[in-house]
Amino acid sequence: MSAQALSKESGLAQATLSRWLKEASTLKKKMDHKDEKPPSRQMQDWTPEEKLAVVLEAASLSNGELGVFLRSKGIPSALLDEWREQALTGLRGSQQVAATVTGSKRIKELERGAAKRQGVGRGCRPRHPEKKSPGNLGGRGRRHGPEERRVIQMLIEEAVATGCRLAAACAVLGLTARTLQRWVSRPVDSRRGPNHVPANKLTNSERRKLVEVATSPEYRDCSPKQIVPLLADRGTYLASESTFYRVLHDENLQHRRSRARAPAHRPREHIAEGPWQVASWDITYLRSQIRGQFFYLYLVEDVWSRKILGWDVHEVESSDLAAALVERIRIDAVDEDLAGWVLHSDNGGPMKGATMLATLQRLGVVPSFSRPRVSDDNPFAESLFRTLKYCPEYPAAGFASVDQARVWLTRFVSWYNTEHQHSGIGYVAPADRHAGNDVAILAARRAVYAKAQRRHPERWSRTTRSWDRPLTVTLNPEGHSKTCN
Repeated sequence: MSAQALSKESGLAQATLSRWLKEASTLKKKMDHKDEKPPSRQMQDWTPEEKLAVVLEAASLSNGELGVFLRSKGIPSALLDEWREQALTGLRGSQQVAATVTGSKRIKELERGAAKRQGVGRGCRPRHPEKKSPGNLGGRGRRHGPEERRVIQMLIEEAVATGCRLAAACAVLGLTARTLQRWVSRPVDSRRGPNHVPANKLTNSERRKLVEVATSPEYRDCSPKQIVPLLADRGTYLASESTFYRVLHDENLQHRRSRARAPAHRPREHIAEGPWQVASWDITYLRSQIRGQFFYLYLVEDVWSRKILGWDVHEVESSDLAAALVERIRIDAVDEDLAGWVLHSDNGGPMKGATMLATLQRLGVVPSFSRPRVSDDNPFAESLFRTLKYCPEYPAAGFASVDQARVWLTRFVSWYNTEHQHSGIGYVAPADRHAGNDVAILAARRAVYAKAQRRHPERWSRTTRSWDRPLTVTLNPEGHSKTCN
């Protein structure tokens, strides 16, 4: 029965019936998709009960199922291991855990508790309503049927008749006055949408293979940006990076997993065309387990290769310690002459101290400094510190001692230099680029993609991914508002 016929039979206004129908449809969609919504809060804000529920559910899954589960929840493997250790520690020290409570019953109780805290239940309104379009009826490109258009026009006419401005009435519904004028001139929506399947669409088996690889133990903690070059190194091509993202989004397996929450002129430009030409260094705070106490990480990075050339952790900031680090780098670089080497930093005391400047002058190193209070002038070091502090293995509780911090940094630097697929240098490891091995790696990837294009040429409208080697890297380029890293 149409809304008009039902209005005559029930005696209710047609606009009221249409609004009720709209609200019922929206509520049904919310209820249908409420279980598919990822957690709206950050992982570090989850309650202990929610973390325990994840640990218990993950314990009963196989490797393949665990990859799907972690991607659907947006949880890195390292964080799951941390939560599991916390749960075991709590269970060992607790005397109030009933031995008769089974794992499945505990999960159901936690799920019910989480649902109550989120306010999702019969007759309840969610505490965090999901996002929606600008208005109840608007949204760019949204289709409206003839009956819905008539109802909208009727509501706006009533509002205008009572003294409301046309633009304001349209804004309440999320429409524009121009849309209403177009409906008057073209009452029928002639759009039909695509009615064919793309010729280059992945088959169902290819989609399953893609999801299987992305959720495997080897790749489940990697983003598609990392998975694609890693597969290319093994001589395998499954799909493009954008296709990986699209399929994982369709399967509800692509979620944000980071720990992070979100000038008129630039200083002198430095261009690096190879290693040992331009480097960036800085000092960052490392939290200790004592509130208000910090350790200090001294770190030097080659701008061209992104390789960490030297680092150390101390309890104080000192120009003498910074100079000692540069001396150690000079000793390690036995085959390199540091004369003319540009070392960029900010304007901190250790960077401009007398001992540090005297050491640089003696070695022939050219000092370079950022503008005061402008961190963007030293982007390479800042970007590296972000990678360090937001990786899943970084101890959220802080370091117990300088020695513990040095042990952890040793593992991180080894991984970063030899395994990390860096986006700024063509997704190769910094050590490979520093040594020149990236030429062969990128050439092999191009061969893999050329072979894949010959096998399915319809999937590329132009050319394949270039896998080009960045030849130069510019620090603080002139004429640009931002520096890419």
